[in-house]
Amino acid sequence: MLRDRLQRKQFVSLLAGAVMCLGVVGCKTEGVHQVQKADNNRLKPDVSREDSARPFVQLGQKYLELGKYDLARENLLKALKYDPKSVDAHTVLATVYDRVGDGKAAEENYRAAAELAPRAGGVNNNYGLYLCKQGKYADARKHFDIAMADGFYADKATIYTNAGTCELLGKGSLDAAEGDFRHALELDGNNTQAMYQLANVLYQKNDFFKARAFIQRYEGLGQPSPDALLLARNIEIKLGNASAAREYAQRLREQFPDSEQTHSLDAVIPPPQTP
Repeated sequence: MLRDRLQRKQFVSLLAGAVMCLGVVGCKTEGVHQVQKADNNRLKPDVSREDSARPFVQLGQKYLELGKYDLARENLLKALKYDPKSVDAHTVLATVYDRVGDGKAAEENYRAAAELAPRAGGVNNNYGLYLCKQGKYADARKHFDIAMADGFYADKATIYTNAGTCELLGKGSLDAAEGDFRHALELDGNNTQAMYQLANVLYQKNDFFKARAFIQRYEGLGQPSPDALLLARNIEIKLGNASAAREYAQRLREQFPDSEQTHSLDAVIPPPQTP
């Protein structure tokens, strides 16, 4: 089904940004040369394993951001030689392997990070995202639940959004997915992914008036997307509002003429003819 393919693409896009803002790396924007300078200053006999590994983790994440995966891998493996228990090194290395298509190595490193930090919200969220991408929905849910239970992890809204999206991809409980998205919106009222997906869930549950309310809230945040326009059009059809449905269809064709959503629409309803 087209909806399934589009939801999967959305989820993969979430995973692409899933490397958390690591405590060791600090999410600084310093360049590679500055990190290498720090590397030379840190590698002393009296420093801890963590401090010795830190500059290589920094370099690894920086090279990952630059798309230089070989150099990222090289530095992260060096970090693990200094500190085999570095959660940050395993997490970033897992993402590197995932980006280059080495699924076995990616999962090994995500699992290693989760075993080293079994209750950490960010680590388990990342692993859950990866497992969901691999279609291991039940295992993914376990790690999302662990992440939700971490009282020190601030971005719970993202975890609930990821869990709900994974529930939909796995064709699980619509009620569970709805609960996840509602929790996400309670924590972050402007979470557009949760807002769209909640409208999607309510549409699937034939609760069309509530679905319309959430898709209109989504629109009110200025977030037009082909998925949202198609969903809004379908909701209006179910509510018997042909005029509004046509307007959404026209907006979809005008704003996203080459999208899969527009092509699916044109397969059902031919575009209007110009005089």
